Formats: sequence, structure tokens, C-alpha cells
Amino acid sequence: MKALKKGEFFGQTNKVLHFDGLIITDTEYTHSFVDWHYHENPYFTFLLQGNMTEGNKKETYDCSAGTLLYHHWEDAHYNIKPDIFTRGFHIEISENWFEKFQLSKNKAEGSFNIKNPALKLLIQQIFKETKMNDTSFELSIDQLLLKIFNQLSGQKENLEKKPIWVKQIDEILHENSTEKLSLEELSQTLNIHPMHLSRDFHKYFHCNLGEYLRKLKVEKSLKILNEYESLSEVALECGFSDQSHFIRCFKENIGITPLKYKNLLK
Repeated sequence: MKALKKGEFFGQTNKVLHFDGLIITDTEYTHSFVDWHYHENPYFTFLLQGNMTEGNKKETYDCSAGTLLYHHWEDAHYNIKPDIFTRGFHIEISENWFEKFQLSKNKAEGSFNIKNPALKLLIQQIFKETKMNDTSFELSIDQLLLKIFNQLSGQKENLEKKPIWVKQIDEILHENSTEKLSLEELSQTLNIHPMHLSRDFHKYFHCNLGEYLRKLKVEKSLKILNEYESLSEVALECGFSDQSHFIRCFKENIGITPLKYKNLLK
């Protein structure tokens, strides 16, 4: 089994950033099949464009643009890519970085598919920071990564404590993010009191229902932004009331307008 050293990925790496314990790469995947392998350091993969399949010892993931994966250090996996342009953004984290911020690199174990839209949007912010000519981008990236690991560790600690409705409502919101939803209907579907749902949602999702839905809509827009010429079409497809609302929510979550982000992908 092939072991990849720090900063090494299969494909054509277009850009690499090295700084203080982190290696960030922007890579075009060129191999149709990559056999079982593992990496020296833990890292995040965010699929910017295209599709691929990834398998590890426990699961197989069908990954499309917008998929966020975390790989623990030396955790074996393989990849299959269809014959289309596919591009990934990686954040590789050294042991020195974990030590610097007094974190255990075993906080998040194994390889897993992260579906929380808030975490995906934080990764998008990191991607944006790497493309900006700003002297403070290293500070911003460290802060965003710490925020991600804080939420990941919180999710792990609360996994056994979560009531069943938490998973149910997350599935409902993911499947119906572009539809008009009401607190009354959600409460009836989940068979819990609206007051209870309203009070406890923030405890498990770190935001209110409306904010979570907007994050899901922005996340969807990132997947289809390059498929439409018009921002109004993207807004409509993602369930925003109009283009202005879409632009405002996008900027709140990513820090720049959809058009500027679209240009960063070129």
C-alpha cells in the first residue's frame, strides 16, 4: 500500500501553500482509479468541481461538488473518478499544528463525510482566504480551522446524547431546503412540541432554524454556481426569494459575493 508524504496527492497540483504546520493544495484529479493508500498527516478534502467515489474500510462515498471529507492520519482509502474534470481542495494538518493549539490529532478519528452545512461553509471561507491577497490570511485560516475542530469535537461528544428527532429534522431540512417550511408542520412531523423544538434546535445545530436553512441554500448554490449564467436562476433553484436575498445570504456566509466567488474558481 502506497504511503503519501506531506503535501503529496495524486493528480496535477495547481497551487500549494505552506505555512506554520499547514499545507494547502488545489489539485486536479487526473487518475481514473487510485488504489488503496494513506497519507502521513490528517487532512480535509473539499470537492470544488466534478465527481468521484471514495471508499475506506467502513464506507463508500459518492462525492459530488460540495462534498467535504475528513481523513485521519494513516487511514487507508481508494478513489474512482469518472471521465470529467474533477478538482479538490485539501487542508493537510501536521502534528506541530495540533501541538501549537494544544489539540489532540485523535479528536476526530477515521475518515468520514461531513454533511453539516456550517462546517462546509467554513471550509469555503478558508478556500476564499487562500485566493485573497491579504497579509492576515494565515491568522484567518487558523481561526476557521479551530472553529471547525471545536464543532467536530462537540458533535462527537453529543453523539450518544442526541434525541432521535435531531437526526430526523436534519434529514428533513436537507431534503426540503428549497421548500417553504413551518415550525408547526415540522413539530407535527417530528411529534414534538413547537416550544421544545424551538428551544433545543440551537443546542444541537448552533444556530436557529432559519439560519440553518439559509446555510443549506448557500451550500447548494456553491454546487451549481458554474452551471448557470444568471444569479437570479441560481437564487430561484436554491429557494431564495430573489437575487438580492441570495447575494446577501451568500456574502454573510462566505464573505464575498457569488460573482467574486465564481471568479475565484476560474
